[in-house]
Amino acid sequence: MNKKIFSFLALLLSISALLFLCTCAKKPELGTEENPIIWAFVPSGEMERVAAGAQSVADLLHDKTGLYFETSVATEYAGVIEAMASDPPEAHMASLATFAYILAADRGAAEAALVSVRFGTPTYNGQLIVHVDSGISKVSDLRGKTFARPDPLSASGWIIPMLTMRAAGINPEKDLAEIVDAGSHDAVVAAVYNRQVDAGSTYVDARPRIEKDHPDVMEKVVVIEVTIDIPNDGMQFVPSMPQEMRDKIVKALLEIVATEEGKEAIWTAYQWEALEEHDDSFYDIFRQVLQASGLNIEEL
Repeated sequence: MNKKIFSFLALLLSISALLFLCTCAKKPELGTEENPIIWAFVPSGEMERVAAGAQSVADLLHDKTGLYFETSVATEYAGVIEAMASDPPEAHMASLATFAYILAADRGAAEAALVSVRFGTPTYNGQLIVHVDSGISKVSDLRGKTFARPDPLSASGWIIPMLTMRAAGINPEKDLAEIVDAGSHDAVVAAVYNRQVDAGSTYVDARPRIEKDHPDVMEKVVVIEVTIDIPNDGMQFVPSMPQEMRDKIVKALLEIVATEEGKEAIWTAYQWEALEEHDDSFYDIFRQVLQASGLNIEEL
């Protein structure tokens, strides 16, 4: 064997050995400083405020668990879902709202662990309202009527009531005479009160917002339907995260939010009052309404 061939083979063996060593090199364990747990947040308000609150919670979690966390504030839900769905995951925890969580769960990218508490409850509702003299007493009576909503992207003021109508056999786009974008929940109440529209939808309960100017609003504007309980936003894990690590984080977060410092941090980030443990079954009622509406989560 001449020297050139020998040198070439030796070079190949050296490269192969180097590649083998690189492949076999163990990745730092998740939760270490070299491989921190990435917690993705989506801003529900000012980005700087969310980022500050998120980092405060992460710092408290590190002190409590010894695990290292890296917080990331995304601009929209789709990016967070993609990060959780990637292989390996580019985000290990997230704080997703109901629609985004169900989409992520259906893709096998997220599993529910905690749900936030606001106003003492882990859920929120929408409501359908009419003027007391409208002659409308149930959702099916809305066919052919004019309808006001705060805006087309409002969950409690439109999306959930829209699903409720569809589940009752009313297709809002086809069956309502007109849909008016009032601009706010109290503007919807005022439009119904002043009989500018036949009906409307708001969060529960937006009526007292105009009570100062219209003291009889609670008598004049009546609720014909309250939507199902919709889970608040919360915290989810990627399925690949070890159960022992999840349990440790959940336990620590529940202890943290029971402290004044922890309450301030989660309030700064998301206006959460507390956290409750809930698994995926907590979302089943919402899925049933979604199925009855004839729409799927991706369409929404």
